[in-house]
Amino acid sequence: MTHTSWAVFEKAEPEFAAAVEARFAQYPHHVLATLRKDGSPRVAGLNVDIRGGELWLGMMQGSMKARDLERDPRFALHTNPGEGETMPDGDVRVSGRAVELLDPPELHRYAEERDSPHPFHLFYADLTEVVHIGIDGDDLVLRTWTPAGGVHTVRRGDDDEPPHEEPTTS
Repeated sequence: MTHTSWAVFEKAEPEFAAAVEARFAQYPHHVLATLRKDGSPRVAGLNVDIRGGELWLGMMQGSMKARDLERDPRFALHTNPGEGETMPDGDVRVSGRAVELLDPPELHRYAEERDSPHPFHLFYADLTEVVHIGIDGDDLVLRTWTPAGGVHTVRRGDDDEPPHEEPTTS
């Protein structure tokens, strides 16, 4: 099974990855969705870190979201929408599977670099989808990247016309 890291996404779509990373950098706190033991969703706040070719998800030791990910690694991550209603830089969602880093020296190195309190859980993302939604004039523009399909762009106007897919340019 191959791991689709942030570096893989960045190499495949550097401009798209830069826009998504910039959107995450606007605010420190974002929203993580995990699955509870009974399969129902749980959402919780989370700081993310993109470094060393990975999207990192760090959380307090024993937190419910960490327990959820240990049991079922599927997650969705949504950027903080910020203030107001305009979101000039769009809206971002990332989905994937969380892989826990368990190597003590690596955890210690990460904690030193980030000044993180011990103990903690640290996961890196195995990406399955990255989505950016923005406004261009009167159109809603939905860009989606998957490891298998690359980038697809769909435009929706504010009229009765059906959405249309734009040709891929990369």
